[in-house]
Amino acid sequence: MKIDILVPEFEPVPGAVIAWRAEVDAATWRLSAHQVWEHGGRLIALWAADTGRSPSVHLALVFAGRLLWLSLPVKGPEPEYPDLSDLFPAAARMQRAVFDLVGIRARGDLVDKRRWLRHGAWPVSEFPLRRGFDAGRRFDPVADDYAFVRVAGDGVHEIAVGPVHAGAIEPGHFRFSVVGERVLRLEERLGYAHKGIEKRFETLGVHDGYRLAGRVSGDSTVAYAWAYSMAAEAAAGLTPPPRALWLRALWLERERIANHLGDLGHIGNDAGLGFALAQFSRLKEDWLRSNQYAFGHRYLMDRVLPGGAAVDLADDAMMRMRDDIVRVRGEIARLRVIFDEHPGLQDRLVGTGRVTRELGERLGMTGLAARASGMPLDLRSSFPCAPYDALQPRMVVHEGGDVAARTALRFDEVIESLQCCGRILDGMPEGNIATLYPTPEEGAVGIGWVEGWRGDILIALETGSNGALRRVHPHDPSWRNWPVLEHAIIGNIVPDFPLINKSFNLSYSGQDL
Repeated sequence: MKIDILVPEFEPVPGAVIAWRAEVDAATWRLSAHQVWEHGGRLIALWAADTGRSPSVHLALVFAGRLLWLSLPVKGPEPEYPDLSDLFPAAARMQRAVFDLVGIRARGDLVDKRRWLRHGAWPVSEFPLRRGFDAGRRFDPVADDYAFVRVAGDGVHEIAVGPVHAGAIEPGHFRFSVVGERVLRLEERLGYAHKGIEKRFETLGVHDGYRLAGRVSGDSTVAYAWAYSMAAEAAAGLTPPPRALWLRALWLERERIANHLGDLGHIGNDAGLGFALAQFSRLKEDWLRSNQYAFGHRYLMDRVLPGGAAVDLADDAMMRMRDDIVRVRGEIARLRVIFDEHPGLQDRLVGTGRVTRELGERLGMTGLAARASGMPLDLRSSFPCAPYDALQPRMVVHEGGDVAARTALRFDEVIESLQCCGRILDGMPEGNIATLYPTPEEGAVGIGWVEGWRGDILIALETGSNGALRRVHPHDPSWRNWPVLEHAIIGNIVPDFPLINKSFNLSYSGQDL
């Protein structure tokens, strides 16, 4: 079906992502978003910018095989723009972050006006992403009484968990309303990991920003660095050498495998099967050591950069990786039999934390969690950039929507990624691994969109003068999946929350920028 978007004129954004951009007014912003929603399109990101001219809000939507980038300039002493949370529920927290950081308020009857990121760390009159804000200033912390939604009734109690947790995990607060052990409602509060990353980008040059991008969420360093490099290359009109793109794909798949191995061990452990944690931790450690041997870094940080790749693949490392693929494939097959035939484990996984496809689509769920609920969303297949257009990986989809489905999907994706790594090693083209990155023109824009192991990562940027960065917005898929987790726990018991939470394994720092 051909739909005429209610935007007067789109201009193509150069680069590896098929994207169009348009500057719109407030009415067109709302009408365009409504039409995209009405015909099954999806929200990817919503953010704001103050580049020294008129501040603006930005919207990335997927519609009819296209990535649409809408920009809305806003003016006045109290700038505002039309609310979109009634169309795309995930927009609610993005809009709250826009106000906390830039001071632009969404306008509408359903707008949630509670602060999201601030936590009393800076005065209500200060907005860190405004152009004149001094990032070196320090403020005395003040009390920040957050208005959690209260659930009343006979036998209803609240359980507060966090923000500080046992173990080496990031901070997040979870407020459970329960009757006995049964959960009636969960409300999350995040933002405790706010590090000022978006402000820090403004002090860097375009060519140097990849290092910071790769540290937005450390378990997705390849995906973030590739998305950033893709955006920077689009801004400069540069195409990396083919060998560099194949190396990036190899690293991205190795990152996916490492995270899935870790998650499978922790899911088993949270369900009482400590054997799983021991075995998958061993496999992950061996995998990371191979990264170190072949590329000089266990987590592959700083391997992807604008213009290409930082290191090449030697013949002896290629042989080791081929051996790894055979060995891990065999061990994964044996461990999956144990998972599938362990009655106690299956009792904990099956039916727990179920998210139906209908609910996932309504809330805008994405990534591996979406695929486990029957939603065929994977950029490697639906929006393939080089070399995925040649590799053609199989998209793995499950229908169950529960912890068991998210676990099975990880098993299947490990096998598919191992096969993809084999195809990359077989088809790796010869040639250079990097091209000299030129200084982009002032005001150039670029967008990068990459399917990380957790879901799709988007980075949009605008350049300043002399190769500086004027604005960078990195966007994690967890923005759209954290609200889904609040629904996944309803009707389950409190002790199942760690298991459900781990089956999503969302990023805290990825959205606390």
